[in-house]
Amino acid sequence: MSEIIQQMINTSGLANLTFNNLFMIALACIFLYLGIKKQYEPYLMIPISFGILLVNLPLAGLMSAGADGNPGGLLYYLYQGTNLGIYPPLIFLCLGSSTDFGPLLANPKTILLGGAAQFGIFAAFFLAVLLGMPPQEAASIGIIGGADGPTAIFLTTRLAPHLLSAIALAAYSYMALVPIIQPPIIRLLTTEKERKVVMKESRQVEQKEKIIFPIIVTVFVSLLVPSATTLIGMLMLGNLIRECKLVPKLTEALQNSLMYVITILLGITVGAKADGDLFLSITTLKIIFLGLLAFAIGTASGVLLGKLMYRLSGGTVNPMIGAAGVSAVPMAARVVHNEGQKEDPGNYLLMHAMGPNVAGVIGSAVAAGVLLAFFG
Repeated sequence: MSEIIQQMINTSGLANLTFNNLFMIALACIFLYLGIKKQYEPYLMIPISFGILLVNLPLAGLMSAGADGNPGGLLYYLYQGTNLGIYPPLIFLCLGSSTDFGPLLANPKTILLGGAAQFGIFAAFFLAVLLGMPPQEAASIGIIGGADGPTAIFLTTRLAPHLLSAIALAAYSYMALVPIIQPPIIRLLTTEKERKVVMKESRQVEQKEKIIFPIIVTVFVSLLVPSATTLIGMLMLGNLIRECKLVPKLTEALQNSLMYVITILLGITVGAKADGDLFLSITTLKIIFLGLLAFAIGTASGVLLGKLMYRLSGGTVNPMIGAAGVSAVPMAARVVHNEGQKEDPGNYLLMHAMGPNVAGVIGSAVAAGVLLAFFG
């Protein structure tokens, strides 16, 4: 009897707990608290955190590949959608069906602001290389500056899959902290006069333009940066389905049910790659620091180009809209709108900021394609 009890103890999870397991379980609980209590990107923070929790429970074998005829763990098979780069493009498909490119078409020059905000990606990349990181890891860290979780995951699975969980958590954490990180940068780089600029109402965009736009962007970007076709193609297909207005049920499914299903699968499998050895390493500290730096530089770059546009336009462009050039849609645009309201409650910048905001989605996907072409 004592031998049976001893065997039960030896084969239990409690007997096999390590310090790394305990640390990661505690970290998962902290992230769950941030997702539930603080509502930091709960749609992804909760499944990612729970994935971390599940995979660090000893002997559960949820990420086991299986061998000798034994089946693998549930999360191992679900992870193949992340590992093979299936989930992020599907997220882009759903995102495209929810995105209105009208503000960008109404004011095409705002695409430059979306492009300028991607400067943070390349600044962080070169700094990571200077710190001695391999270019594949540096590129994966730099893409955090685009504030686009699916793009960061897509690129990292191809260039540095061992960093996936740390980079995904950093990317989504900074996306959730957009309302905290961006306002001080905006106020630091702009004057009160600039923040009070009221922009004139944009022109009305015809439906024909909205239908042609995703087709032209897909062809142009794919010919210029073929490695960006996967993300851009899915984004624009989703948008075309939305704008042609012929399949409303399909649009509804993409915007709701499919988006939520893919989001939970992506989140829980990214969390399942969380390894204690990685999170307790210097590499993770570099990811946190460089990711924040990339995001801050991206925001600053957009604002600085906005200031240039303000000067060249004779004061008709509010430079704050440049901060929305990062692709955190629509949070960054809301931050710009709220900052404008603080200076002048009658100033409505939301739709003006949505132009560079949706341009940032395209910009981050193109930047990922460029990095993938060089280092993939």
